Amino acid sequence: MIEYISAKTIVTRTKSAEWFGTDYNMNIYKGCCHGCIYCDSRSECYHIDNFEKVRVEQDALRIIRDDLRRKVKKGVINTGAMSDPYNPLEEELCLTRHALELIDAYEFGVSIATKGPLIARDVDILGSIREHSPVICKITITTAADGLSAKVEPGAAVSSKRFEALARLRDCGIFAGILLMPVLPFIEDNEENVRAIIEKASECGCRFIYPAFGMTLRQNQRDYYYEMLNRIFPGENLVGKYRKRYGESYECRSPQAARLYRMLGAECEKRGILYKMKDITHAYKENYGDNQLNFLDMI
Repeated sequence: MIEYISAKTIVTRTKSAEWFGTDYNMNIYKGCCHGCIYCDSRSECYHIDNFEKVRVEQDALRIIRDDLRRKVKKGVINTGAMSDPYNPLEEELCLTRHALELIDAYEFGVSIATKGPLIARDVDILGSIREHSPVICKITITTAADGLSAKVEPGAAVSSKRFEALARLRDCGIFAGILLMPVLPFIEDNEENVRAIIEKASECGCRFIYPAFGMTLRQNQRDYYYEMLNRIFPGENLVGKYRKRYGESYECRSPQAARLYRMLGAECEKRGILYKMKDITHAYKENYGDNQLNFLDMI
């Protein structure tokens, strides 16, 4: 049974435009069923009970319509920050699709973050939005290996299906690329994995790869992550490695971060793939007028 929650507003101002130059946030769903062992949204500070259960904002489309109608300034709406807009419920409810239709009708841009190949269903609306406003699609991929992605993201589509969605977006002329984050220390932070992702991204025509070599850990999320490491990788003493290197630190940067970033930068430049935030933001917003480029003035 679908559980609904109430909200007075859904499209809200971002605190900063630093994240891909977005102006507004929109979350139609709350919670996530991907089961990613590393997800920070499990942390107590977000006050989300039973995070693995996806809930739906009651009367979401009416609220979004009213929110958009009241906005004085056009801009780019980000979705996918706290819940995947292409979770399994979306295939039935089509709330993200209908929200995109409203974004199109009111002539806003959109920035989507997802692990869901279902995003390819909406290439028609994304193409329509692109006619008047910026569009960027970011698909999270942290490993090129389906076997490993199935272990650390057990409820999400395997990596190969996400690469297929990226190719479909490319074929339809949509500006799309990879969020290479989090790259799990001692598990995914190796040159073989990162090179494989770059090669597959190039084959799919990705416009960008934006990386973060490491992860964050805090509160109950750390306990959950360590429990899952022991269960999924028995005998590898990964928890011991984490405790020795990071202790109780929130930011857990990969010990290979600097080397991997240099390698990624060199390989991306060879292939014409963007990897710096400023360049990615400029590329998907160019040709849409000065009002869409305010973020760049702050850099």
